[in-house]
Amino acid sequence: MPTDDVTSLPDVLAGPLLRRSGTERLVLWLVGTRELSLELVLTPADGSERWHRTLNESQCRCLPVGRHAVVHLIDVTLETPLPEDVRIDYDLVIRDAPAGERSIAEWAPHLCYEDAALPGFVIASRIGQLLHGSCRKPHHPGGDGLVRADEWLSERVTEASERPAWLLMTGDQIYADDVAGPMLAAIHALIARLGLVDEALEGADVKDSPELYASAKSYYARETLLPDVYTSEALRERFFGGVRKPVFTTANAHNHLITFAEMLAMYLLVWSPVPWRLVTPAMPSLAANYREQYEDEAAVIEDFVAGLPAAARVMANVPTLMIFDDHDVTDDWNLTAAWEETAYGHPFSRRIIGNALLTYLLCQGWGNDPDRLAEPVEDLAGLLDGAVMLCEEGEPYASASSGWLDAEAQDTVIADLLRFEGWEVVVPGTPKLVMLDTRTRRWRSEVRRHRPSGLMDWEALCEFQQELLGESSVLIVSPAPMFGVKLIEAVQKLFALAGKPLLVDAENWMAHRGAASVMLNIFRHSRTPGNYVILSGDVHYSFVYDIKVRHRQQGPTLWQITSSGLKNTFPDTLLDWFDRLNRWLYAPRSPLNWLTKRRDLRIRPRDPDRAKAGERLWNGAGIGLVRLDEQGRPQEVRQLDARGFDVRFPPRDER
Repeated sequence: MPTDDVTSLPDVLAGPLLRRSGTERLVLWLVGTRELSLELVLTPADGSERWHRTLNESQCRCLPVGRHAVVHLIDVTLETPLPEDVRIDYDLVIRDAPAGERSIAEWAPHLCYEDAALPGFVIASRIGQLLHGSCRKPHHPGGDGLVRADEWLSERVTEASERPAWLLMTGDQIYADDVAGPMLAAIHALIARLGLVDEALEGADVKDSPELYASAKSYYARETLLPDVYTSEALRERFFGGVRKPVFTTANAHNHLITFAEMLAMYLLVWSPVPWRLVTPAMPSLAANYREQYEDEAAVIEDFVAGLPAAARVMANVPTLMIFDDHDVTDDWNLTAAWEETAYGHPFSRRIIGNALLTYLLCQGWGNDPDRLAEPVEDLAGLLDGAVMLCEEGEPYASASSGWLDAEAQDTVIADLLRFEGWEVVVPGTPKLVMLDTRTRRWRSEVRRHRPSGLMDWEALCEFQQELLGESSVLIVSPAPMFGVKLIEAVQKLFALAGKPLLVDAENWMAHRGAASVMLNIFRHSRTPGNYVILSGDVHYSFVYDIKVRHRQQGPTLWQITSSGLKNTFPDTLLDWFDRLNRWLYAPRSPLNWLTKRRDLRIRPRDPDRAKAGERLWNGAGIGLVRLDEQGRPQEVRQLDARGFDVRFPPRDER
């Protein structure tokens, strides 16, 4: 298909995604094939005044990322507050459409539920219930938790009291480091179709993005292109165990995304069905074993794409907040101080990590808190505005690209972004919602730099404590569980002590003595008297713990609620063994409990009602549903399993 053929392009490629929303402010995100003139219309179901405005430049910021791709950041302040606990329909009318004004029901009918003419949302006066999940890998065989959420929501779309206050995406919204061959082929086809920006690549075997896309190593062999850096013999021995190993430690780096355009295209393809209609990717030239793998992955990707209208509908109808975990960037991101020294010390690996963070900023971070992210977004906008048009005849992708990112400016923006502190999210309300950044403000070991870093440093933990003091209840999003499975944490500790934390993803709160002690002391503090619900993902299984501080009558009550993954699971047999051994070794009266950092806490696991006798860990793709009472305590905890049924985690006194 000719890259300059605009007549067959839709107006909108992805979105709108409904992001941070309140009575006086509405934030949405979408990507168009050009800069759109949009009118926003809000219609409350209670008969309140209808609101409609043609969005100006201050309300809709447009960032061109390609010849036929423009990100629209919509941020509207409302003069008259919207009503709470009432369904509010919204429309985004495209005023400059070639065929005249077009309603969202015309240009994105898949975003409207059967009993609703338009998408809509509810601004909850308090968080009565929410959906949460993490780890959505497109080529994982099995269902998609967002599709299951859509089925659940479709039965309640007209009942304002039954609508979730938030959809919380708690990490690994994309897998930049683990990409199926058919997905990468679609990414490259979409880059060409939309003319996404190109870039130069320093320190790599390929000089720029066009050469990367055309390389024979671009499919199932990218690990040979990724940096393979050794700063010293001692570091190699301690960090990689003496084995030659790339900076990027995922076992599935064969198709690791590299460029800004690749990562941006990935977001479009995992959040919207529309881009898939624009491309027909062909299988690249592959060896026989990879052809078979490609075909197997293609069948799974086909099922994933079939569910995208439902996934997009959920994110268009429920206010959504997102926080990164490692796979949004790369596996083991900032795991140890030695990893950071190695990864950020090489221009190519630093660029890959930076590109992932730039696209996270644009596609995820901005919608959490536009004010806090305003300066990084301005820097990114300047980089995109400065893209230089490439016109040399015969250059690969020259006619398709909107231009080239200036390499020096790109590195400068990335350097500033890597130093940025402000990814965490705080939403005032009942209860207050706090989403933690457990990736970029790590408590690094200065002495044993190959040991796992703490998930948050002392300063970040102090800031976290200030958000808790005096609150009667708080919802905490920690991508990794604060309180995980003791046996698995013990195994991870053994590998960390042996100097090989990278082999087992030794990333848990208890892996670093300082961070664990401060975190536990926060909840033991005499001025921490409330109810705290901790929502997590990451681990690819789901569980619930009821937690009390020992020896304190007025101590806080905590609940660790983990839902993982949206489209990912743990190996069944291995998890069964971990679950069984954990029950035996860490039974309530076991002396091993006194060797853990959590000995001052009483932790009582809840048994999932569909599990076999004694099982506490649920292994199945899906999405978590939590209902809270007026005191912010979990009244009901469910896992909406992607296979079409619900799994309850009732308190022990209800069983």
